[in-house]
Amino acid sequence: MELILQSEPLTAESFAPFGELVSVRGKPVMINNGTTERYHNLAQVTVGAEPQSGQGIISIFRAQPRTLPMSIGMMERHPLGSQAFLPSSDEPYLVLVCLSHIVNGDEVPDPSSFKLFLASGEEGVNYKANCWHHPLLALNRVCDFWIVDRVGPGNNLEEFFFPDDWNIRINL
Repeated sequence: MELILQSEPLTAESFAPFGELVSVRGKPVMINNGTTERYHNLAQVTVGAEPQSGQGIISIFRAQPRTLPMSIGMMERHPLGSQAFLPSSDEPYLVLVCLSHIVNGDEVPDPSSFKLFLASGEEGVNYKANCWHHPLLALNRVCDFWIVDRVGPGNNLEEFFFPDDWNIRINL
């Protein structure tokens, strides 16, 4: 199998099957005596259905820039909670996601559903629980991202490595 992925604009509508776009959109609510704009409830953080399922945490990930074209060898997902990536700079980055399909009884990434988005540094993404995505794809320089994630009991990381005869590449 050979796939060459091209990016498309990142919009709330195009990203909806995979999660939520997090950006300053819509009309803000003015707070703090009119000195602060609040863009309220931009994404829903999930950490599981039960109180003992885990808790939400905030981390910083420092992403090294990728060299393009690049091969894609794996995807990952987090079955027990959502995961938000919020850039701390205005540098563009890539977001690679796909849906699942069943192969031999296992739920695995569906390469026919790959979507590659070019995100600006002014917007983040919140992956739904169980959304297959590629790890961070910084482009031009080292970039920091604020991460809202889940920690707690259970395995919240699944990785899927593509067969060696698959040639999946990003080529902007």
